Amino acid sequence: MSEREIMDWVTSGIVIACLFGSAFFSASETALTAASRANMMRLAKQGSRNAGIVGRLLATRERMIGALLLGNNIFNIGASALATGLFTAWFGEFGVLYATAVMTALVVIFAEVLPKTVAINAPDRFALLVAKPMRLMVLVLGPLLTVIEALVRVLMRLLGIKVGAHQSLLSATERLRGAVELIHHEGGVAKHDRDMFGGLLDLSELQVSDVMVHRTEMVMVNADLPPEELVREVLATEYTRIPLWREKPENIIGVLHAKDLLRAMRAADGDAGKIDVNKIALPPWFVPEMRLVSEQLKAFRSRKTHFALVVDEYGEVEGMVTLEDILEEIVGDISDEHDVVVAGVRTQPDGSVVVDGSVPIRDLNRAMDWNLPDEEATTIAGLVIHEARSIPVRGQSFTFHGFRFRVLRRERNRITALRIVPVLRETEAELADKKSGKIARIGGPAA
Repeated sequence: MSEREIMDWVTSGIVIACLFGSAFFSASETALTAASRANMMRLAKQGSRNAGIVGRLLATRERMIGALLLGNNIFNIGASALATGLFTAWFGEFGVLYATAVMTALVVIFAEVLPKTVAINAPDRFALLVAKPMRLMVLVLGPLLTVIEALVRVLMRLLGIKVGAHQSLLSATERLRGAVELIHHEGGVAKHDRDMFGGLLDLSELQVSDVMVHRTEMVMVNADLPPEELVREVLATEYTRIPLWREKPENIIGVLHAKDLLRAMRAADGDAGKIDVNKIALPPWFVPEMRLVSEQLKAFRSRKTHFALVVDEYGEVEGMVTLEDILEEIVGDISDEHDVVVAGVRTQPDGSVVVDGSVPIRDLNRAMDWNLPDEEATTIAGLVIHEARSIPVRGQSFTFHGFRFRVLRRERNRITALRIVPVLRETEAELADKKSGKIARIGGPAA
């Protein structure tokens, strides 16, 4: 074998080695940029040294990207230059064209598409594999990268781009929601778990008025009743904490706990006539309706109590809130052997849903996986009244937020039952009306 043939084989080997080097940097770039910092942090806490290295590389993302691109381009340019010389020696002046065609195909397929496709299928695993080699490359190329970074920053300032300015489109909470929603969409998180996580994030945004039991649904007892009748009233309820009022329901004087009543009954040898509820009732705890649910949860824990009365800005009682009400925002409805089952949401065979007007919008969204807005109203009946700007009559229909609402029952000024049908498609006229802001929301009563 001649000396020229040996040199050609050596050059070919170097070209192939450069392609492997370019493939390594391409795969590393994809893996490290797509790797999850949260996963790396978790693995590092579990003792993975490579995960700690990846975390430090991601913390200096600008330098890491510089090392990846610099290494990738060195290998690509080197392979192309050597291949051009080799093909020129073989084919003369047409060797440049042959080298361009062959190297383009080899670089695109074997040094770009193939390694990046392999890396993107398991970015975290691949990032752990390349952690130590990439740390070494960043250290070796450090001085050169420092010069490149300085030059890039000067050019960015000349172009009017703020260096280091990073303004996320969404808040940290919304990014968490998006991540959980994506994992749920991919099948990694069950709907119930997604709803629990979303409910936990909502605690810092919801007010007590959003989760309280309205005063129209509260069970209260008149403290002026004879002791025997008052005890019967309390025992007839399914609740353990009963507000007591005097003279008028708005004048709540205390909260009677069923356990305290039972202790009093035992001390009185079962004679209800000897019980003075004013002595065993706990003083009422009033909280403002605009307090955040997260703050109220902390207050429940600090006071070691599970019950509070909610008042508006004028001091009038609007409802009550319990620890269970807050926990249900996270885990969903909690039912025990004493709860009264209320059919608030009933799915019909035709695909429609019959809903009681008092059902909270948040509960309906969670049950049906809908996204009805709850900023302006708490219950589904309140949403319809808000959108209609009036109290509709029985049989009246509305279309808004992608759903068709039909009033089934109304008692006095309250909507007690609605039929809701998702609107899958809308006509071109409705779309045009939406764009002009003149969509007709209200239909006349059904004949």
